[in-house]
Amino acid sequence: MSTPRAGEGAAEMIDLANDAPEAIFDLFEQRGWGDGLPLVPPTSERVTLMLGGAEPDEILGVIPPRFGVATRRAVAINAVLAGCRPAWLPVLTTAVRALCRDEVNLAGVQATTHPVAPLVIVHGEAVDALGFNAGCGTFGPGTRANATVGRALRLVLLHVGGARPGCGDQSTQGQPSKYSFCIAENAAHSPWEAYHRSRGLDAPSAVTVA
Repeated sequence: MSTPRAGEGAAEMIDLANDAPEAIFDLFEQRGWGDGLPLVPPTSERVTLMLGGAEPDEILGVIPPRFGVATRRAVAINAVLAGCRPAWLPVLTTAVRALCRDEVNLAGVQATTHPVAPLVIVHGEAVDALGFNAGCGTFGPGTRANATVGRALRLVLLHVGGARPGCGDQSTQGQPSKYSFCIAENAAHSPWEAYHRSRGLDAPSAVTVA
């Protein structure tokens, strides 16, 4: 089985003699890839399926502190690793673009000693259409879309941005939201206007990163 590495730029293909899940997990751990949890091997077939025909070399942004280039392919690889479905990739790529805006100060977020983590919020029609949990337990476990999209963004920050604990990420103690931090707005049961519309965005769906 061949699998591309999770970092920036052109993917490095690795041929695996032993494709047992335990062996793959051990290999990723030895190379410093991942978040400490089991990963889905990003085979070329899975990455191609994740990309869905989109331009793989499109640059979505540059991720500090290593200032790695987040191409669509690199983001797709990390989406596969995290267990995402292809339908969720547009949510992830939108979140990556948002994080790379100057006003976010991602370099500070990544390198600070404070245990901060980017929060992804999904709004509008995408919430129900893509299966995001906007109700009971939205911050907790149990919903694949919330869990894997949030995790995939963290893997991008780890692999492309190089913000590993103690090296790039100087958070003193860390905290659980550094594994995954993705929720959805429950507009149907909210007394207020949908957040993205209150900000002047006239679109059926949107993604906020806070």
